[in-house]
Amino acid sequence: MSLSSIPAVDLNDFIRGSAEQKAKFVQELGKAYEEVGFVAVKNHGLSDELRDKLYASVKAFFELPTDIKLKYEDKALAGQRGYTSFGREKAKDSEVADLKEFWHFGQEVTDGDSIKSEYPDNIFCDEVPEFNQYGLEAYRKLESAGREMLRAIALFLGLDENYFDDKIHNGNSILRPIHYGPITSEPKNAVRAGAHEDINLITLLMGASADGLEILNKKGEWVAVTALPEQVVVNVGDMLQRLTNNRLRSTTHRVVNPPREQWGSSRYSIPFFLHPRSEMRLDCLSSCITDENPVQYEPISAGEYLDERLREIGLK
Repeated sequence: MSLSSIPAVDLNDFIRGSAEQKAKFVQELGKAYEEVGFVAVKNHGLSDELRDKLYASVKAFFELPTDIKLKYEDKALAGQRGYTSFGREKAKDSEVADLKEFWHFGQEVTDGDSIKSEYPDNIFCDEVPEFNQYGLEAYRKLESAGREMLRAIALFLGLDENYFDDKIHNGNSILRPIHYGPITSEPKNAVRAGAHEDINLITLLMGASADGLEILNKKGEWVAVTALPEQVVVNVGDMLQRLTNNRLRSTTHRVVNPPREQWGSSRYSIPFFLHPRSEMRLDCLSSCITDENPVQYEPISAGEYLDERLREIGLK
């Protein structure tokens, strides 16, 4: 299964299209999320040039000696900013850690919003300064695309188009460059990323450097997904699933190990996890509660839910 067989939409139709194009985009997006949980998005605003520069700088950072990378790991931050070394994170309910190391860029609050006190400062790499520049640039582009996606989702759910705007303004979103390293010995039960659902509202994933991503379809089958360079894949996370009382389902996915002959190769991936502000309520929307689909989840805030999940995956 390539992205050509995942539903594809053009974000330009929503942002700049006619009323008919916009309405069609909303319905196609909602249908894709109800049936597949993933959608491929064109014209998302992240240029090929920026993507390529970012990937080159990500590779340069992860090729630094381990002792230099470890300078940027602050375990007291529970992986919120900077570097997280191999073996720290695992999928929920998994006994073994994922075969990956990663970096987190977080929100840069520039408008005097008091929420700044909730966030640790970003950590910046001295050895690869372009990594910081392109990381923050991509963060802003993907945050903007995500805002438009959530506006379309709001309309699909019968909400005001701007329902999510104030809830994600200066939200706790994360850009995560990931390095899945070469596999040097029999990995036993470990995979590059165990089967999981994302915690946040939606995730925007630009094309990874190699195959490996698989999604669990509605028939319970694992299906390989190969990203096209000009598209980002956008999937529903657990926070949106809770908010919509399972109307929009968070899709289970994983990153499998490559064939043995490719064990010596690295894989790079850069997801953007769009999170709301911590005070956003994730209580099920009344419009998503029916006699056939009664309330599935206890009331909780986004901050409380995030804290709970970070403990489950081993970062806290």
